[in-house]
Amino acid sequence: MMELSDFCNSFMIFKNGQEAINNLKPIMNTGEQVPDMILLDINMPIMDGWEFLDEFVKIESHKLVTIYIVSSSIDPVDLDRAKRYKSVSNYIIKPISIDTLKEILSTREEKDSAL
Repeated sequence: MMELSDFCNSFMIFKNGQEAINNLKPIMNTGEQVPDMILLDINMPIMDGWEFLDEFVKIESHKLVTIYIVSSSIDPVDLDRAKRYKSVSNYIIKPISIDTLKEILSTREEKDSAL
């Protein structure tokens, strides 16, 4: 779907939050190829999305990484919890569509042009 929407030039996929932290931490520390955006599922094995966020915000970075939570949960508790993280830009309910990806891109481009 990301290729169909021309969402990005490259992307990394991790099966759980621990794998993501283990791979992103060295990237963030060196400042090389830091992602512009993370689409984060909160329901993952080993380390869930909330645990990932708690670890991710501890990593120093000179680049702002926009995080979108993508979840099937419509629980208001999850929606409120997401708002507590300033790095989380939005909470998107699954299933995610090509139109949603295009909307994310459009919002990102508007923010970039405002800077």
